[in-house]
Amino acid sequence: MMNYRELGRTGWKVSEVSFGAWAIGGAWGEVDDRESLAALHRAIDLGVNFIDTADVYGDGRSERLIAQVRKERSEQIYVATKAGRRLDPHVAEGYNSRETLTSFIERSLKNLDTDSLDLVQLHCPPTDVYYMPEVFGTLDDLVQQGKIKHYGVSVEKVEEALKAIEYPNVKTVQIIFNMFRMRPAERFFPEAQRRQVGILARVPLASGMLTGKMTRQTSFSTDDHRHFNRYGESFDRGETFSGVDYETGLEAVEELKQIKPEDMTMAQFALRWILMFDAITCVIPGAKRPSQAEDNVRAAEMPPLSDTVMQQVQAVYDRYIRAQVHPRW
Repeated sequence: MMNYRELGRTGWKVSEVSFGAWAIGGAWGEVDDRESLAALHRAIDLGVNFIDTADVYGDGRSERLIAQVRKERSEQIYVATKAGRRLDPHVAEGYNSRETLTSFIERSLKNLDTDSLDLVQLHCPPTDVYYMPEVFGTLDDLVQQGKIKHYGVSVEKVEEALKAIEYPNVKTVQIIFNMFRMRPAERFFPEAQRRQVGILARVPLASGMLTGKMTRQTSFSTDDHRHFNRYGESFDRGETFSGVDYETGLEAVEELKQIKPEDMTMAQFALRWILMFDAITCVIPGAKRPSQAEDNVRAAEMPPLSDTVMQQVQAVYDRYIRAQVHPRW
């Protein structure tokens, strides 16, 4: 049975395990649209009602696939997309252009084949953007015009998240939070709860590292960001394996496997751990195949983790990960 949680002040109840649609757009190796569509349908069959995408995932491919699925379903499906990464160069000043931001929104309206976008998130903009109230003013105007219903941000750093929610109409924050990225729980979650801001946990499996299926021999195709962005060559390093060094991550995962409850896969363990935090609205693991969507959704049905297990996960983080990740994001 899927559980649903309130998404901040939007008035929506969304599935606590939702669907991340980066992988079906590309940048995760080869994808097959028929399989992607089947994965989306399977997730919805299992109670998923929230899908997270972006205009740059496959240059609109992900948005268009979602539009197709939404047409074929009668259920209420909320779709969150993102804007800003089409800027070239991707610099803060670009966000200050009302015309540019509006053109991105209009393109997503077309891709998603809708009159109004459910939720638009600024797509990991440079830190300076959070200090530019006029950008958020443009988003307010787009809400007034009916082009978007709600808006939020997707961030790299805790500090950006804290700054973003000072703007009164930021309803959601998407932030990396997983067993390898724990700092948001310390500083950001209490403030988000106080302001009733919905939190979407992204990169929940640390780019697949937390599935426990990777080894030193695992190779990634050249169009997979786990090959080309390992040291932050193309975008923020924290997006790939949550910023954790590959070898260190493998060692930490071996320890986590010893802690994992027997009836869960590693992926389910990682997702269930995130859902133990009540500040989280939903977790958005990616899926390219129906079987992956099923595996992810099952995490919502798992019993709560014990205090002992939670402490043991914390100890692995403290031992292997904290020094690399905690001060940086």
